[in-house]
Amino acid sequence: MQVEVKLKQNPYKVYIDELENLEFNTKVFILSNPKISGLHLEKLLSKIKAKELFIGIVKDGEEYKNLATIEEILNQMFNSRLDRKSILISFGGGVISDMGGFAASIYQRGIEFINIPTTLLACVDAAVGGKTGVNNDFGKNLIGTFYQPKAVYCQSEFLKTLGSKELSAGMAEFIKMAIIFDKNLLDFIENIDEKSFLNASCENEIFTQIIAKSVQLKAKIVELDEKESKLRMLLNFGHTFAHVIEKFTDYKVYLHGEAVAIGMNMANYLACNLGFLSKHECQRIESILLKFALPIFYKIDKVEEFYEAFFMDKKSSDKKLNFILADSLGKGVIKDDISKKDIIASLKEFQ
Repeated sequence: MQVEVKLKQNPYKVYIDELENLEFNTKVFILSNPKISGLHLEKLLSKIKAKELFIGIVKDGEEYKNLATIEEILNQMFNSRLDRKSILISFGGGVISDMGGFAASIYQRGIEFINIPTTLLACVDAAVGGKTGVNNDFGKNLIGTFYQPKAVYCQSEFLKTLGSKELSAGMAEFIKMAIIFDKNLLDFIENIDEKSFLNASCENEIFTQIIAKSVQLKAKIVELDEKESKLRMLLNFGHTFAHVIEKFTDYKVYLHGEAVAIGMNMANYLACNLGFLSKHECQRIESILLKFALPIFYKIDKVEEFYEAFFMDKKSSDKKLNFILADSLGKGVIKDDISKKDIIASLKEFQ
């Protein structure tokens, strides 16, 4: 299956379960991490022919998603003597996708790159849309670029080696899309057999369907708002809270999708308190998150400190906080006029 991301400049296709032999008349640099390269690199290499082929391995995890690792990647690229016609392939999860795209965007002012995601989260979110970047001491993904890939190849078979935590984290991003854009997807999600899914013992078709539904929806959003000026901001549902949680826990306690799950629950508490969501709708979302073994609670020690951390988020502007909330299931809304009093009241429910 193929989904086209129809951008005015640099359109590309997302190939779902269609990773055939790839031939390049140039140098190719594959960026991966120790775990993924150990599991799947041999298979990928059997499908690639290139003028010259280089492998770059870096540590994976949000705690390594920083400028120091980017410099390490760039040094490996320079040592490989890549030129401006070379191609970088990001082969891993969301962290590798984000860092590979960022490195490609700044190497000699930009070379082409391809995403081959190996986690559910990367397939449904990070690998598509061209958002690249790294974290720093001030927050999550505050350094980066919008830089679209040349192509994306999502293979459901790669997901069969994932553990339950990684699969749950990926589902969080899929659930996010359903809550904000398409309530019919919630019915689909509720009908998934979570036990076989979390054990990766379900049919590949389930993974394929999840990836396809996510990519089709995200492609439409990116086409309408590539640089995240308004509509695409809705995809950050739960992330305003999640980014603070990740920063406060040094990116070591939760996978990104797990933090997003907690963030969605926090956003839903706020939406419920403001009258956007009913208690029944909030409880339904909680049940779906718990169904896929996702965390929904984070203990906030210092509410004021947590609140102030929101202002470092990319979605804040002109000293206003932008919150993405669900205004009924399947419909998202951006709110920049929520009072500090109301925000603090919701945060106190997580003390």
